[in-house]
Amino acid sequence: QVQLAESGGGLVQPGGSLRLSCVASGVSLDYYSIGWFRQAPGEEREGVSCISSSDGVTVYGDSAEGRFTISRDKAENTVYLQMNSLRPEDTGVYYCATAQCWSPRSIYAWGNYWGQGTQVTVAS
Repeated sequence: QVQLAESGGGLVQPGGSLRLSCVASGVSLDYYSIGWFRQAPGEEREGVSCISSSDGVTVYGDSAEGRFTISRDKAENTVYLQMNSLRPEDTGVYYCATAQCWSPRSIYAWGNYWGQGTQVTVAS
C-alpha cells in the first residue's frame, strides 16, 4: 500500500523559511519521482518542484526557482522541500505526490498517489 505523508508546514513571516518533509511508504524513490504541489485558496493545484527517480534531476516551477530546494534521502525514503525567502503568495496547502517531471519546468502528478497535505501560511 502506497502512502505519502507530509509534515513541516506552519505559519511563517514573509522572508522566512520552512522545510517540508514527505515520507513515502510502499513506494521506492529509486522507481518513483516525487513532486511537490501547491493549492492556494480558489486556485488550481500547481507543480512547485519535483525530483526524478532515475537520476535525481530536480525541476522547479517558475515561482520556486531560486528560492526552494528539493532533495531526497533514499535511506529514509523521504523527500524534502526547503523553502526560503517565503512570500505571502506561497500560502497554500502543499502536497507531495508521485510524479513525472523533466527540465526545464514540467511537473505532473502521475499514479494518483497523494499525501494529505500540509498547510503553509506566509503572513506578518
